[in-house]
Formats: sequence, structure tokens, C-alpha cells
Amino acid sequence: MESAEIRRRWLSFFEERGHTVVPSASLIADDPTLLLVPAGMVPFKPYFLGEVKPPFTRASSVQKCVRTPDIEEVGKTTRHGTFFQMCGNFSFGDYFKEGAIKLAWELLTTPVEHGGYGLEPEKLWITVYLEDDEAERIWRDVVGVPAERIQRLGKKDNYWSMGVPGPCGPCSEINYDRGPEFGVEGGPAVNDERYVEIWNLVFMQYERGEGSGKEDFPILGELPSKNIDTGLGLERLAMILQGVQNMYETDTLKVVIDKATELTGVAYGKAHDSDVSLRVVADHMRTSVMLIGDGVTPGNEGRGYVLRRIMRRAVRNMRLLGATGPVVGELVDTVIKTMGEQYPELETDRKRIETVALAEEAAFLKALKGGTNILDTAVTETKAAGGTVLAGEKAFLLHDTWGFPIDLTLEMAAEQGLSVDEAGFRRLMQEQRERAKADAKAKKTGHADVSAYREIADTSGATQFTGYTNTEGESTVVGLLVNGVPSPAASEGDEVEVVLDRTPFYAEGGGQLADQGRIKLHSGAVIEVRDVQQPVPGVSVHKGSVQVGEVTVGSTAYTTIDVRRRRAIARAHSATHLTHQALRDALGPTAAQAGSENSPGRFRFDFGSPNAVPGTVLTDVEQKINEVLARELDVHAEVMPIDEAKRQGAIAEFGEKYGEQVRVVTIGDFSKELCGGTHVHNTAQLGLVKLLGESSIGSGVRRIEALVGVDAYNFLAREHTVVAQLQELVKGRSEELPEKIAAMLGKLKDAEKEIEKFRAEKVLQAAAGLVDSAKDVRGVALVTGQVPDGTGADDLRKLVLDVRGRIPSDRPAVVALFTTANGKPLTVIATNEAARERGLKAGELVRTAAKTLGGGGGGKPDVAQGGGQNPEAVGEAIAAVERLVVETA
Repeated sequence: MESAEIRRRWLSFFEERGHTVVPSASLIADDPTLLLVPAGMVPFKPYFLGEVKPPFTRASSVQKCVRTPDIEEVGKTTRHGTFFQMCGNFSFGDYFKEGAIKLAWELLTTPVEHGGYGLEPEKLWITVYLEDDEAERIWRDVVGVPAERIQRLGKKDNYWSMGVPGPCGPCSEINYDRGPEFGVEGGPAVNDERYVEIWNLVFMQYERGEGSGKEDFPILGELPSKNIDTGLGLERLAMILQGVQNMYETDTLKVVIDKATELTGVAYGKAHDSDVSLRVVADHMRTSVMLIGDGVTPGNEGRGYVLRRIMRRAVRNMRLLGATGPVVGELVDTVIKTMGEQYPELETDRKRIETVALAEEAAFLKALKGGTNILDTAVTETKAAGGTVLAGEKAFLLHDTWGFPIDLTLEMAAEQGLSVDEAGFRRLMQEQRERAKADAKAKKTGHADVSAYREIADTSGATQFTGYTNTEGESTVVGLLVNGVPSPAASEGDEVEVVLDRTPFYAEGGGQLADQGRIKLHSGAVIEVRDVQQPVPGVSVHKGSVQVGEVTVGSTAYTTIDVRRRRAIARAHSATHLTHQALRDALGPTAAQAGSENSPGRFRFDFGSPNAVPGTVLTDVEQKINEVLARELDVHAEVMPIDEAKRQGAIAEFGEKYGEQVRVVTIGDFSKELCGGTHVHNTAQLGLVKLLGESSIGSGVRRIEALVGVDAYNFLAREHTVVAQLQELVKGRSEELPEKIAAMLGKLKDAEKEIEKFRAEKVLQAAAGLVDSAKDVRGVALVTGQVPDGTGADDLRKLVLDVRGRIPSDRPAVVALFTTANGKPLTVIATNEAARERGLKAGELVRTAAKTLGGGGGGKPDVAQGGGQNPEAVGEAIAAVERLVVETA
């Protein structure tokens, strides 16, 4: 049974039994504590935590998941992988243990011809929690599983919680016996290689308290409403139903391995090392396609780094297998073809996915060359200092600057006899991640405990947003935090976070900055609002300071936003929509939105593109936008079912999470997007849009920055003034400026070339005198000296090579010259073949000199270059070179 059919049967089975089929959420987690969705229940987490009331009592999904904590193990075993699909069925206060158990057994054991998976009942083993008598009774007495195939396990194996205070409960796992060829009998308690877990049923019936680890926490009591959360690994079931030994032999991965074999000529199953590489390629390329499909782009932090890391591991392993040219295009095509049946959007978005993937491959192949040079220098410096371990800081630099995965650095360093300070590297990586997470969390929560906001939501409900139609209005203070701590009151000067029952203030989201303004209480107290965030869904938190009086929970208030700021932001947001559509018209659907920020009078818009946008195209886009403004198109918003919005062609932003009902913003006949932000009523209100330019912000992602309205006018006015000044300076009309300035720059460049030529000739004139000054050191002609300060590295190198060339080739010669440029000493040393035959190598001589200068260097045996920090030590460096020549010759 193919994976697509397994997925289809799962959803069909539960839909027929009253479950709402919930489409897979994006892999981009809607949770500040997660980079990517690691489990099937993550999209349902707000329902289980009681943050949001579920819109259904029964649900089912097949959720895309990515886990990367043990990425280095992928390929080394057949059990580790990064992408998987979790089939789940969920009950929110509806059926409980008996219902979940009976549904699971029915689907697994119903014959294939009747819509089930057709597993043999006698091959299924059950585990239950040590103290869960009820679950064992249901399995034994209701379902009919023999007692000898039911085993009890402890908290570590059969008890579930989120790792924090909240819902928890025992779980029961269904395991499949793969037969004696996979190990000894005795059930899953004895051998989890033979008895493979395929389905986990979690019975959320208790509330847990604070504690650490999987077992050390107290059970506080029963939940008022019991829930069910189950998960079946699609890949594991496919392995069983397809009769293969591991997930890499299932239909959706084996086809990628076959393509990698076709591209490299290396067959799977022939050797351990090549099998590891083939598994890495198959897993990582599938994961990469799924991540790019959900809007992730390669980068150096967060989920972008996860994607970059696995893509580069895949490319590197293809090269280890013998691939010499680009390979990603064909691998991506294979993944899209095999996964497209389950996720049709991959085919729809094929061009963008291929564009991003190919750009990342090209960038890595280029980085591989530059990073290798950096690594070689670091290895040379480490060895010169007598070290055997490459510093963690160097490995981190290679990752951060050149995108080198740590395992690539480990391998390349090992080839040169060095290990790597992995602990130091991972410490720096962790510090970087923690800073990023802390910044994101602080932005949303202001360092307050999220539970404080949840309590307010539980007590007072969601904040009603009135800002689409109002800019001021009556409200009631329903929650108050002072310096991140819940408080009944706040005084003048306090930094506060205020929750209102209703508000016209827009909370930052969807790329739009928050409103600012004032909250004035009927008591006379005034709060200046600087920011508004939603740390938990539906709760708007107004952050600011008390200017006058005392603020108390329960007080009535009058809210007023800064209307001028709001209108400027609305103009920017509407301009962003116009820019998005104009870019898609010019570049195609690959120019999909990858992020934005709408602030007063200006905006930035990130979009997918493998190359820079030509200036002519950007000019056309800008003209098209301003032509739309002149058409005075009406802008209106409408709430509708998401399926209807898609039918109408509304554009959705990658990575955004949408509910069943969505808000669609339409600009005349030009643009239609899913959007929760505020906008102008008519395009004429924008006045003017000026695109300032575009640049790269990451592999395959470009950024446009632009001004709107008065800000755009002011910019053009300043530009006009500058043009007028230039006209006066060059004595020409505006249209003549490019030609006249180009001519002036050309003359300047010619003059610089003449100066450079004169300086180089002057330096080389010293060559004859330097040859005459050569010392005879044990039969070696040694030329040392310091040339005038300011001599560049290229000129110094030419001089050294010229001097070496003037010395007879049969006479051993060493030329070591020094200079000071920009306050730092520089040296170039060259040896001829006769000198090298006597053991005198330029690289070793340079390292000796550079060490004396307080720096480093390296190069080839015939010529090498180095530098340092201490120009006063040039004399000592010359003496050190001479001593080494004496010792070696």
C-alpha cells in the first residue's frame, strides 16, 4: 500500500466517524518556543491548554513534522530521519479511552478490501501504563487482545505530558511484531527492534505540577474535561504494509535514493559509507523540499539555518558519492513527484521551490571554495602554534559566515590531522539561538510569564478589536501587569501592560507595526501606549507607562490611537499589497511574499527571487503601482471561508496560520490577499509610492524598501535638490549628468592607473640593489629588507619574485621582504627550487616571521605571505628568518 493511500484511508476512516478533517498546518510553528512543528498535536496545543475553545469535538489530521535534534545520526542508522508524517485523531471532551482504543483496533485490523490496513491481529502487541487498569481491561475484555500480549510499562515509556505544568495522562502503544528475523521474542518490553511501535494513544485525564524530567512531577488531580490525542507514524506503517525492512526502503524515500544512485553511479546496499550518504541525501532532500514548500528559506539562524544545514549536508554527501556538478534540481524534481500526490501544493509551487533550492546549491558550492581557504588558514595557524584542536570560534565563524555545517568542518579538519572544539562551537551556537529566542519572546511577552495572559483570557475572554472601523472608544481594564507581574493597580511612572475588553489599537502582526496612542481612565489617569502585542491568541496587551494618576483593574477607560500614525501605516500596508501583485505580474508566482514590515510612511517587502531584479524591471513595477494609485481603486475587506478565498484566487503569505474563516482584502481588480491588517479606503489616498531599491537578504530572498505618501514626496524633493547641485557643478542639464559624471570618473580611474604604474616601477627599481645586498648564509643567498611603508601586498609580492628571478637558479636563494601598510606589518617570502631541496620552505619561514610580528600566515613552499600587529618587530622578524635559514640549511 503506497503512502498516499495510507494517508487517504486514515482521513476517510475518521471523517466517516464524525471527525472534522483538519489539513496539515505549516511546518513553520505558530509558537515562539518552536522553530518547526515536531509533533502531530502541536497545531491542537491551544485547545488542549485551554487557550482557545476548539471549534469541533472530534478531529483528525495527517501533520507534516520535522525533528532535527539528532541530525548527525541521520543516515548512520535506518531509524533516524528529519521529516515524517504523523496521523492523528483527537477528541475534546467527547470519546475517551474505550472509544479511542476501539477506533484504533478497527482501522488497523479491518481488511484492506473493506477500507482498513489489514494487519493480522495476532501480530499486534499492546503496552499500557503501569497503573492503568482501565486501559488493560478495555484491550483485554472489550477488544479481545490476549493478556499475554498486553504489557505494562512505567512513566518513562507510557506516560505523556508537555514537560510543563498542565494536562498529562497515561498512554497506550500499539506495536507490530516483525518476526524472529528481527530479534528475540518477548514483546516490546524486551525488544523494540522486533516489536515496532506504530500507534500511541494518549489519554489526557490528569493535571500535572512542576517537576523535572519525564517522571519526577506530581499529579494534582483529574481534568474537568478528558481529551484524546493519538499519533500513528505514517512512515512506520508504510514500512510494514510495503514489506520492507526500514523507512528508507519505503516508496517516498527509496525513489530519491534511486535518483541519487542514477546521478552518482553508486548503488544502495553495496557499502556502509555510501549507504549512509545515500540515506542522508534521501532524507534531507525530502525535508528540504517540504520546508521550502512551506515558505522556509535558507539562512544563518532559526529555521532558515535548519534548512541550510540539511541542504548542504545533502549536497556534500552527493559529492562524497562522486557527483561533480549540480544535482539538486533532479533530486527536487523526484521529491516533488513522489510527495505531490499527498501535497498537491508542491506541484503548484514547483517553480519557486526549485528556484530556492538551486540558488542554495550554487551558493554552497561557491562558499565551499571560499570557506576552504579560511579553514586552511585556521589549520595552519593552529599547527604553527603547536595545537591539535581547531578552536570552536573558528568552526563557528565557518558556520556563521560561510554556512559550513559543523560535520563538514569536522571532516575537513580531520583530513589535516586536527580535531575540533565541538563543545565550544555548540556553546556559541546555543548562545546565538538563546539570544534569538529571548528577543522573539521578549517582543511578544515583555518577559512576563505567558500563564498570566492565559489567566486573563480565561477570566475575561478574547479582546474585541474595533480598529477596523473606529480609532477611539470606551473600554474596560480587565487585566494589568506591572513590570511583568500581575497587579491590581499601577501608579504614575510605572511600566505597565494593560488588557482591555475591547480596543481600537492594532496589535503587531502580519508585518504591520502596532498602533500607539493613549488610554485615559475616567479617574483621570493616563497611559501612554507605545506598543501592542498578542502573546497568546486573541489577547491584546497594551504596553506603555502611566503618565498621570492610578490605574486599577475594572476601571472604565477611553482609548484613542494616534490617527496620523495609523493612516501612515495603512498607506504602507496597502502599498505592500500593490507591490506584491506588481512583482508577481513582472516576475511570476515565484516572487512570493517571504515577509514584510509596514511602518509609518515606509515599508519593506521580502520576496523569493534567485537573482537581483534588474533596474528596468523595478522601474516598471514602480510605474505600475503608481498607475494603480491614479485609477482610484476602492479597497474593501470581507470575511469568508478559507476555501472560498482560495477559490477567488486570494494570495496567502507563507508561514502564516489561517483559521476556517479568513479576512480577504481586495484592491479593485488588481489585488486580492488574505490579510488581517488595516488599509486605506481608496488607492488615491496613498498619493505616491517610491521604491528605493532592492537587495539580497539571504539565499533566494530579496528585499525591496520603499516610501509612501508624504515620505515619498520628501525623498523626491531632496533628490531634486541634489540633482540641481550636481547640474551646477558639472555645468550640464539633468539628462547629461550620467554621461558627464561617467567621463569624470573615467579620467580619475586612468590617473589612478598611471600613479599605480609609476609606484610599481619605483618599487621594482629597488630589485637590483636588493640582489647586490644578498648575504651568503651557509651557501644560501639570503635577501632580507624593509621596503618603504605603504607598499601594497601585490607590489611587495612582485618585488620578491623579481628579486628571486635575478638570482641564478642553481644557487639556493631565500628572499624575505617586509613593509608596513595601514599601521600593520606585512611580509612576503619566496624560495627557489635549489633552496627548497635543502629544506627551506617559504610557508615555514613566513610562519616564523609572522609569529614574531604577532600574527599569522601561510602559503606554498615556493612563496608565502603573512602579517601581524606589531610593526616595531620587523627587525626581530628578519633576524628570526635568518636564524631559521642557518638552522635548516
